[in-house]
Amino acid sequence: MDLAYFATGYDVQLPEWISDELAGVPDIIPDVAERMALVHRLADRNWREGNGGPFAALVAETETGRIVSVGVNVVLGSGVSSAHAEVTALGTAQRRAGSWDLGGDDQPEHELVVNWRPCVQCYGATMWSGVRSLVVAGSGPELEEITTFDEGPMVTDWAEQFEARGIRVTQDVLRDEALAVFRAYRAAVDAAEVTVYNARAGD
Repeated sequence: MDLAYFATGYDVQLPEWISDELAGVPDIIPDVAERMALVHRLADRNWREGNGGPFAALVAETETGRIVSVGVNVVLGSGVSSAHAEVTALGTAQRRAGSWDLGGDDQPEHELVVNWRPCVQCYGATMWSGVRSLVVAGSGPELEEITTFDEGPMVTDWAEQFEARGIRVTQDVLRDEALAVFRAYRAAVDAAEVTVYNARAGD
């Protein structure tokens, strides 16, 4: 077997327009609603730019509100199905921190802010990342109903499972604003202007 036949790595990068969106944004955003507002702004631009779905996330130091990283869904831009917003935000935060464990003894407490409850993949990614709090705009069925995405078989007690592992969950932060982004995306889906990229089979 010749290793040269195989890809030996892959690269996931944030899109260049992120730099424009962060220009003028302070390093520290003390208010969690303002952090979520930034996430919504990134999510809305992301799908319009064609990088992926209407999803964004950021990692912040919980106590200070210092922004450690941002992430958007780059499945379409990267060609990698796991390149969801939470994964990119957590991965770049871990690179910045120099550790796979954002909850290590030498780390400040970190929080993940996302514009909806994580899908089944990002549920695990969040749980194993070391963050100590998760802030979401919402968690109901509206995301799948509006966008047509399949978020996977999430357990009904997902929030309690996070809490049992020392990860506080805060829900319904700027919920209506999240739904507005999803509805704008759905209008583009109905107009055949964007690709919904769930690659799964079954009834």
